[in-house]
Amino acid sequence: MHRRAWLMGHGMALARLAGLAAITEGVRAQPATAAEPWPSRALHLIVAYPPGGVSDETARALAQFMGARLKVPVIVENRAGAGGLTALESLARAAPDGHTLAYCAISPLVFGPPAPSPGSAPAGRTDFPLRDVVPVVSLMDTPVLVLAHPSFKPRDFRAMLAAARAAPGRLRWATSGHATVGHMVLAQVRAAAGVDIIHVPYKGGGQQLTDAIGGQFELLSSNVASQQLQLVRQGRLKALAIGSPVRLPVLPEVPTLAELGFPEANLVSTFGLFAPRGVPEERLRLLNAVVNEALRQPELRARMLEVSNLPTGGSAADFAARIAKERERALRVPPD
Repeated sequence: MHRRAWLMGHGMALARLAGLAAITEGVRAQPATAAEPWPSRALHLIVAYPPGGVSDETARALAQFMGARLKVPVIVENRAGAGGLTALESLARAAPDGHTLAYCAISPLVFGPPAPSPGSAPAGRTDFPLRDVVPVVSLMDTPVLVLAHPSFKPRDFRAMLAAARAAPGRLRWATSGHATVGHMVLAQVRAAAGVDIIHVPYKGGGQQLTDAIGGQFELLSSNVASQQLQLVRQGRLKALAIGSPVRLPVLPEVPTLAELGFPEANLVSTFGLFAPRGVPEERLRLLNAVVNEALRQPELRARMLEVSNLPTGGSAADFAARIAKERERALRVPPD
């Protein structure tokens, strides 16, 4: 898929997001004040992914802790689609009172089309309106596995590249969606290796894994989670590479993409909590503190570390700086 097609694939969602400031103008004209009792009702946590994956499991564990700590229910709603844009679009429409939050990877903010120069933007190209959402806290970094169906004859990553060169356009590589980290891993590998591999985007990881087991495609990139690791141990999928700073203790034989000569593809997925812009700072600070407290709980940390997800945490400023740094790096990534 060429760059124009990639941009068009996001254009409609991004255009809707660009217009959210006008849609929500009436709400934002009367922002909440810190003096109002808060939280005064149940919190609404929008999860940008389908039920059942590691992101959903982590979000629900976090919601349970937040509910106990803030003494209100936290209602989780899965709203998958467009690599996280659907959830963030929903969040941007919400009243800026702190009662609506979103759990999402930073990829929609990082890998969206760059802001156009005044008067020179190609049709359909727009920037993600970061003005409508704000980062609250980083939650975890998740390594990215490159997997293959066991019937795929090449035994390792280099043999896979050789097969791709021998048969351009025949290999299919599935990801959890456009503009996700898995998609960017594929884009970087294709550009660096000069291979023609077909991208097969999904709306999340659940159906992607089901189809992978069924042999609907040869390759996939998927965040590390207990289900993926179990499928590798059972021989129902085979691991070719990992996007991670170091090899994983649970898969010591699987090389990192950096080791294989693809440092720019050696990416991890970073997840965090977001709020609509305009939420009083006192509420954002409380939310940040509660999530950092949750990440210090041994049970939650153990659950995350068991499947090689690294708890992060830190300040909202730290999280915003991480997003800005990754976005700067992503401008050098060749898209589909």
